[in-house]
Formats: sequence, C-alpha cells, structure tokens
Amino acid sequence: MTTVETASGPVQTMVLNMGPQHPSTHGVLRILLELDGETVVKAVPDVGYLHTGIEKSCEAKTYSQAITLTDRLDYLAPLSNNLCYCLAVEKLLGLEVPKRAQYIRVMLTELTRIASHLVWLGSHAIDLGAMSVFLYCFREREEILNIFEMFSGQRMMTSYFRIGGVAVEPPPGWQKAVERILDLMPGRIQEYEDLLTQNRIWIARTKGVGTLRPEDAIALSVTGPMLRAAGVAYDIRKVFPYSSYDEFAFDIPTRTESDCYARYLVRVAEMRESLKIVRQAMAKIPPEGPIKADAPGIVPPQREKMKTEMEALIYHFKIFTEGFAPPPGEAYQTVESPRGELGVFVASDGTPKPLRVHVRAPSFVNLQALPQLVVGRLIADVVACIGTIDIILGEVDR
Repeated sequence: MTTVETASGPVQTMVLNMGPQHPSTHGVLRILLELDGETVVKAVPDVGYLHTGIEKSCEAKTYSQAITLTDRLDYLAPLSNNLCYCLAVEKLLGLEVPKRAQYIRVMLTELTRIASHLVWLGSHAIDLGAMSVFLYCFREREEILNIFEMFSGQRMMTSYFRIGGVAVEPPPGWQKAVERILDLMPGRIQEYEDLLTQNRIWIARTKGVGTLRPEDAIALSVTGPMLRAAGVAYDIRKVFPYSSYDEFAFDIPTRTESDCYARYLVRVAEMRESLKIVRQAMAKIPPEGPIKADAPGIVPPQREKMKTEMEALIYHFKIFTEGFAPPPGEAYQTVESPRGELGVFVASDGTPKPLRVHVRAPSFVNLQALPQLVVGRLIADVVACIGTIDIILGEVDR
C-alpha cells in the first residue's frame, strides 16, 4: 500500500501484479497496476519473460536459414514475418521476384491476416465472456491452416516464402481449398457480427473503453487497426506498396471512435477486405511460370531445371547451409502485418551471414499505448484494453 497526494487529499493505493502467468495478458506479460480501489491510477508493462534472442540468432545463421526463425516472432502471422524478411534481403540483393510468386505471396499473407484476426476475435471474445465466438473463430482458422499445410507441409511455422520467391510449386487442388474459404467466410463473419455487434454486454464492455486520441496514437507510433480505429487511414499496403499490392483493389477500413468497440469493427471489416484481395490474387496467379528469381548461386533453380532429383537436393542443401554473400550494405523493409507496421532491417558485411538483423515489431510499439488506455478505468477494463491491442509476446520480446 502506498499513499498518493491528490487534489482531494491523500489517497491510499495498492500495487497489483497482473501476470505474467495470467490468461488475459495474452502471453507472459506482467503489468504493474497501481489501484485506487478498482480504478487504475498507473500501469507499467514489464516485458522480457519470453525473450528468445531471435535477432541475434539470425546473425548466426545464413540468410536462408534465418527465414525459419522469423516464423517464431509473430507466431500467429508467420507468413507476414517471412515476407518482410525476404523482401529486405531481396532489396539488399537487388532481386526481382517473378509476378507469379508475388501474387502467391499476397494470397497467402492475406489468408494469414484473416487467420490472425480470427484468433484475436476468438480470444478477445472469451476474455469478455463470449465463449461461442471463440469456438466458431477457431473452427474457421482450422480451414485456413489446412491450406498452409497443403502449401508448406506445416500448419503454423510454414517458412514457405524464400529469398527470391516461394519454396515449391503450389500443390494440386489448392484452388478448390481457397475457393472453399472464399465461399465460407462471408457468412461466418456475419455470424460473428450477429452475435456481438449489437450485443448489449459486448457493447457495455467495449464502447467508450480504452479510448486513444489520434494525435496520441501518432505520437506513440501506434500502427495497424489501433491507428485506423482512431480515424487515420495509414496502411503500408497502400502507402508503400510491396509485392504488387498496388495492383489490387481494396479499401482501408477506419473508424473515429478510437475505443475497443471501434477496433473490433475495423478488424472485422479487414477480414472482409482480405477476402477481396485473396479472390483477386487467385484470378491473377497464372497456371504456369517461374516461382523463383533467376539468380544462380543465390536462389536454387526450380527442380525441373536440374538433371536429377539428387542434383537438385544437393544444390538446395549447399545454398541453405553454405549460403551466399550479398555485397556490403543495408536494407530496411516494411509490410502491413495483422498488428500494424512490421519492419526488418538487414545489414551485410559481405559474408554469408547477416552482420545485423533488427525487427520493428508492431506489438512492442503498440503496447506502449496501454497505460493511456487503462488509466482512469476499472481493473475489469484492463482485460478488454490488453485484448484490443492484439499483442503477440513473441515479437514483443523477440
């Protein structure tokens, strides 16, 4: 217990540890809450409990080997991490990725965005007592993970994107699996809205809770749905297009209320926009063509160009283990991850391993807005505010 002087006189406050082992902190996040009764006077996030040293580990790997580490940053959007890292290295090398590979990348990263938002909505709903929505969202996410498994053999840590393109040809039957999602999801998203959007309990727990003025959001470098819910239409896919996003027609959903409810509406609208992009990408992907850049010694050629299967395996293994040496220099690339602006900085000293890898993680940056969201609110609102930021501790601590 501590005593704080206020305008109305001395007030006794209590410091409470929320986390790091707490289901509603969405990972091993510790928050020191100073409370006046049930009202939050001060909140201090304490991070570092999940530190895995991924950035330094990348510097001990070849450029290709480091791709598998990027999956572990934001483990709910591994393909977004793969894409950002690969684009940074490709910028360093001056590689031009074939259009077919670019469209495949766009399609899969938008499916990743939907899958990530489904986990967010399901976990946020169960935090606030809506168990059915949690079960429904994970039901649909399984369908998307099945597609990732078709393409890469992995459901979560896919590592399907490679420097210069994608790992292998899309599997037979992939169009049917993606079309199933496109047909299924609009009705399912409407189900979520039917359950929540006009729900009196949902509205009471989210409307007017966790407000953040747009000028404060910009000052704190907040990005993603949190910034767009404050009325700022900032999306890397539109502002700094990558991987041919300038060829796709889609809207940037925004709201002006800048509360937990507005962020919910923005993310639901984003799922619908991602479905539009996936449909366009499917139409753009030609049935044949290169899926990798033509860069001998850097990018393994497609296997049909090799004389034997064994020759192809040896070539792939050599590039993966021995690596390639980009010219000395540095590159920085950003993408729009489900949580906001994800950036990767790569520096080369002319050896097969990066001199420096640094990640601008949106979860880490957005988390600093938490004190402004919760001060003056009840302790029950802290749960709603943490969920509405949509943090992933893997990229907070890195």
